[in-house]
Amino acid sequence: MERDTYFNRDLSWLGFNERVLMEAENPRVPLLERIKFLSIYSSNLDEFYRVRMPVVMAINAIIKEQETEETALKVKALINLQQQRFGEVLKNDILPELEKNGIKWLYNIDIPQFLEEQVGKIFFNDILSHIHPENIETEGKDFFAQNNQLYQMVVLRDNSGQERLELIHIPSDLLPRFYSLTYKNQHYVLFIEDIIKLHLQYLFPNDQVCGAFNVKITRDAELRLEEELDADMAILIEKELLKRDLGAATRFLCQPGIPLRHVYRMVYALKLEKASVVIGGVYHNLKDLNGFPLQDKKLEYPAWPQADAFQIAKGTGLFEEIERKDRLINVPYQSYDPVLRFFNEASLDPQVEEIYCTLYRVANPSKIVQALVNAARNHKKVVVMLELKARFDEANNLKWAAEMKAGGVKIIYSSVSFKVHAKVALLKRKTEMGMRYIGLLATGNLNESTARFYTDHILLTANEALLKELELLFGFLGKKKKRPAEEDYIDFRHLLVAQFNLQTRFLALIDREIENVSKGLPGRITIKLNNLEEKVLISKLYEASRAGVQIELIVRSICCLVPGVRGQSENIRVRRIVDRYLEHGRVFIFHNDGKEEVFLGSADWMNRNIYSRIEVCFPVYDQELKEKIQAIIALQLADNVQAVELDAEMKNIPLSGEPPLRSQEAVHYLLATKHEMHQA
Repeated sequence: MERDTYFNRDLSWLGFNERVLMEAENPRVPLLERIKFLSIYSSNLDEFYRVRMPVVMAINAIIKEQETEETALKVKALINLQQQRFGEVLKNDILPELEKNGIKWLYNIDIPQFLEEQVGKIFFNDILSHIHPENIETEGKDFFAQNNQLYQMVVLRDNSGQERLELIHIPSDLLPRFYSLTYKNQHYVLFIEDIIKLHLQYLFPNDQVCGAFNVKITRDAELRLEEELDADMAILIEKELLKRDLGAATRFLCQPGIPLRHVYRMVYALKLEKASVVIGGVYHNLKDLNGFPLQDKKLEYPAWPQADAFQIAKGTGLFEEIERKDRLINVPYQSYDPVLRFFNEASLDPQVEEIYCTLYRVANPSKIVQALVNAARNHKKVVVMLELKARFDEANNLKWAAEMKAGGVKIIYSSVSFKVHAKVALLKRKTEMGMRYIGLLATGNLNESTARFYTDHILLTANEALLKELELLFGFLGKKKKRPAEEDYIDFRHLLVAQFNLQTRFLALIDREIENVSKGLPGRITIKLNNLEEKVLISKLYEASRAGVQIELIVRSICCLVPGVRGQSENIRVRRIVDRYLEHGRVFIFHNDGKEEVFLGSADWMNRNIYSRIEVCFPVYDQELKEKIQAIIALQLADNVQAVELDAEMKNIPLSGEPPLRSQEAVHYLLATKHEMHQA
C-alpha cells in the first residue's frame, strides 16, 4: 500500500485565500461586501508574508531539496495568479459597479483639475504636517523602512541632471486612507497617496519630478521567546514586541511599471536582498478597504436580527436557569448577552466566591474584563489565565493584564512552551446545598466584538462532574508549568484536554467507528474545523476511510488531508464555507451506532493545537442541544450556494443543486424560528 499523502500546508492556506477572493468575484454578493472580501484577502496575504513566508524561505534555504524549491516556486506562482485575479475583479467588476451607483473611485486615475481646489485644502490642512521625505541613498545614512507601512518612492532630477530617490512615508496609519469628495452631485473617492503625488512638485520645488511609485515592505512577525528562569512573561513579550517590526524583510512589494534600476537601487539602499520582490497592484495595503468611505444599505448584506437563545423566567437569575438546564448560545445568530450577563451577575452575586477564566483575544473595550475587575473589587477571588502570546493581540492583552492587576485580579501567564487557547470560565457559588459550580465552555474567544461575526457555540452548564474537571485544569494552569509532568496527570473523563488526553480520545473515538464497521454496523464521522494539519489524526481518518467509515469534513481554511483518493480517502468529503460570517466553531460528531456523541471545543487539528497548546473540547450531553448542533451541521453539509468542495487537486469546486440552500441563511432561519416557537 502506498504511503499516505498530504497537501502542503502553505499551498492549502493560499487555497483558502482563493476561496475568499471568489466571494469578491461573486456577483450575488452585495457590492460593498465584495469590497470587504477584497480587504480580507489582502489582510490574509499580508499575514501570510509576515508569518508563513519566512518559514517557506527558511526551509528552502536550509534543506535545498527539489521538493522544497518546487513548493517555494508554487507559493509565489499561486500568489501572483491570485493577485492578477484581484486586480481583474477590481477593474472589471467593482469600479464599474460603483460608477453605476454614483461613486467614481479614482483608482489609478489622475485627479481631475476640477477637484484640485478641494484636494489642495486636504493636503495643506491635514496631510502636509505628516510628510517627511527621506533621501535613502545619502552616504552613511541607514534608513529603516517600517513594517507593512506604505511608502511612495519619488524619482527626482536636479538642475545638474543628477538623479536621486526620495522616500515618503504615507501616513495612512494616522490619517484616512480614503477621502470622499463631491462635485456637482457626483461622489469621488481618492487615495491619500494620490493626493500626495499631486503635490510632489510643491515638496521638491527645485527638482524635476520624474516619477512616483508606491511600495511596501513586509517583515517577519514571529516572536522569538526563550524561557528565562523566573522571567515575567509580560516583560518577555514587551521586549519582543519592540523587535517585531524590526524583523527580516520577507517581501518588497512594488507597483507595476517601476523601472528595474530603481528596484535594484532600493533593494540595496534598504537592505532588502533576502526579500521576495513582488510586483503587485498600483496600491498596497488594500486591507484598508474595510474602511471604504461609502455606506448604502442596499449595497450591503440585509440585516439578520439576532434571536435570544433562551428566556429567563421573571424573578430568577441566569445561574438558576443554567442549574435547571444546560443552555447553548449560537453566535452571531443568537445574542451574546447571556455571556455578558454571566460575568456581570458573577461580579455581584453574593453566593459567587471564586471566578476562573481563560482569555485569549480580548475585545477593546471589553465588558467582560470590566466585570472581572468589578468582581475583584467586590472581594471575590478572580483568577484569569491571560494568554499574552495571542498573535498580533499581544499589546492589547498586555494592556488588559495591567488593568486587571490594578483592579485586584490575579493574572496567570502561560509558559513560553505552550499557549493556553481554551475558552472556558468557572464560577464557584456557596449555597445552602454546599459549593455549586457554574461553567461556560466555548468554541471561540470570550470577545463580544468578534461574537458579532464569528460563528461559535457557547455552552452554559452546571454539570458538576464536568466542571470539577475544569477546576482541576485551572489548578494545573495555576502551577505555571512548562509541560504537564507525571505528577500533574489528570484523569479527565468528560473533558478532552490537549497535553493530557485530547489526541488519544479522538483516536479512540475514530477507532470505535472503525470497529463498528468491522461488525457490519454503520460508521460515520462528521467534523467541523478551522484547520486540519496534524498527521497522526489525519492518518487515522485515512484508516477509517479505508475501513468504510463515511467521513464528512467542513474545514474552513488549511486542510492537509487529501480527499477522494482511491484506497486512501475515497470515503472522505471536504467542504469549505465562506459567507457573511466567519465560520469558527469546532464540532465533532461520532455516530456510535446511532447513539451519537457530540463534542464542541477550541481545538483545531493542527500541530500547534495538539502539541503546543492547552485546548479544551467538551461533550454536549443534553439531547435537545445535541439535536440542535446536528441540525446546524446538517444544513452546512447541504449548502450548495456558499460551500465549495475540495478535490484531490486542492481546487475549490463550486457546488450547485435545487433547491439552492445557503447554510448561514438557513441556520439564521432555524434559530429564529425555534425562538419564535419557544416564545409562543
